[in-house]
Amino acid sequence: MASQGDAQKMKSWSGPLLMGIDVGTFASKGVLCTMDAHVVAHHEVEHNLDVPRAGWAEQDADAVWWHDVSVLCRRLIELAGATARDIAALAVSAHGADLVPLDAQGRALRPGILYGVDTRATNEISELNERFGRDAIAKISGHFLSTQSIGPKMLWLRHNEPEIWRKTRYLCSASTFLVYRLTGQYVFDYPTAAWFDPLLNLASLSWDESMVEQVIGDKELPELHWVKEVVGEVTPEASRATGLAIGTPVTTGTLDAVADAVSVGVNAPGDLMVMYGTTTFLLHVRDTLPPPDGVLWHTPFVSPGQYALEGGTATTGAVTRWFRDQFAKAELSQQAAGGTEAYSVLTREAEMAPPGSGGLVLLPYFSGERTPLHDPDARGLIIGLNLTHGRGHFYRAILEATAFAVAHNLEALRASGAELKRAIAVGGGTKSPLLLQIVSDVTGLEQDVGAQTVGAAYGDAFVAGVATGILRDSALREQWVRFNRHYVPNVALQERYRELYGIYRDLYLQTRSAMHALSRFDATYGNAGLDS
Repeated sequence: MASQGDAQKMKSWSGPLLMGIDVGTFASKGVLCTMDAHVVAHHEVEHNLDVPRAGWAEQDADAVWWHDVSVLCRRLIELAGATARDIAALAVSAHGADLVPLDAQGRALRPGILYGVDTRATNEISELNERFGRDAIAKISGHFLSTQSIGPKMLWLRHNEPEIWRKTRYLCSASTFLVYRLTGQYVFDYPTAAWFDPLLNLASLSWDESMVEQVIGDKELPELHWVKEVVGEVTPEASRATGLAIGTPVTTGTLDAVADAVSVGVNAPGDLMVMYGTTTFLLHVRDTLPPPDGVLWHTPFVSPGQYALEGGTATTGAVTRWFRDQFAKAELSQQAAGGTEAYSVLTREAEMAPPGSGGLVLLPYFSGERTPLHDPDARGLIIGLNLTHGRGHFYRAILEATAFAVAHNLEALRASGAELKRAIAVGGGTKSPLLLQIVSDVTGLEQDVGAQTVGAAYGDAFVAGVATGILRDSALREQWVRFNRHYVPNVALQERYRELYGIYRDLYLQTRSAMHALSRFDATYGNAGLDS
């Protein structure tokens, strides 16, 4: 689907074009921009997430990631009325960090294992903690191991799929895989490398030789580069697949959250990005980092001397999609036939429900929870049901649960000493004014929203310009970023939400043992038939 149709195809433009592409969990987006930040074309391709079993999340690296990039490159050039030679540079980003092993010929050996939404490696987290010590790992990598960590997932692959491990030559994340496909270069950006913990030494910004040897043995790790670097050029093979010109410069690539932050000008100490997507992700820019406390994540950021303190949920946005797909099937059919978007129908119903959803509270832990709980065995819960509740109450409760999860992470940020100077909202969730207002009402946080809502792909286009010298860094705030919405908390609702937030926090503590028991039950019987 094209998010703004073919009516913009012949929009006037001049000069070189910068291409940015972001591969997300459920959709990939691409943009073409001029040097002065004019979006000439943008396009979106939807795809699915595979869940082979509870706690697993996978995607096919070629059939999803590379397919989407190939389609987007050709379609963007077509929409802009451009030629391949008009594209001055390309930068890509993707969800992550992920794990996809490649053989010596660069072929994916299995579907990619996704970021923290995939919780399969809990045993390996325990194994690494026992072997090296939890605090020692944090001292090296800047944070404690979690379901977001790729080191345990590499160990899971080594333990559970030894034949694939034997054939593995390269260990990639999604953006690494895409840059390899485009250029033949095997590279990591520093923000992505930080998630291959415990292998990256945060202090030296280099691979820790001892950890590498003990965790992955003789497997080759990629070269490390900063986000705003050109690392290669489009190869003849990639040119045939994408329609890009041979020799087009390609940057290092990075995580979607990093590119999202760039897209809205989050680049100075004190800036906070709240990314509303399949998960909700918070990124606070720092020039120094506090000691790791096991609650939030510490990573390098875009440029040397920049760091990020980060937190993220395991689902939230994925829960709204799950609810739509399960309980708005008629609206989805009408949407497919050209009718109103299903989310719009659900939002209208949620707007009619009172703040607090008539006493419903939902825990959005449908695939465990990342920060601040770090509990892969947490499970979703809704409580407070009575016979007056309808679909709108449920949907509003999901939006309020997202806000409660943001509030929980903000507590952890403030406890670390973070000074929040301004908050910028980004991601697909910003299409919902109701969601953003609820988050402000619950958290007391004022939020700005960028006038340009393309997101990570837009940030990628800017990175491509800086990396090639076409743009200066200062152009980001001077020209590329503008805000057109501002959300202020409704003070009248804060007491009501404060009470519900307390219930939300208590519910996890009160039901944790039952959640863990049900997680074990599902692992034992979830896929079993009647005879098992």
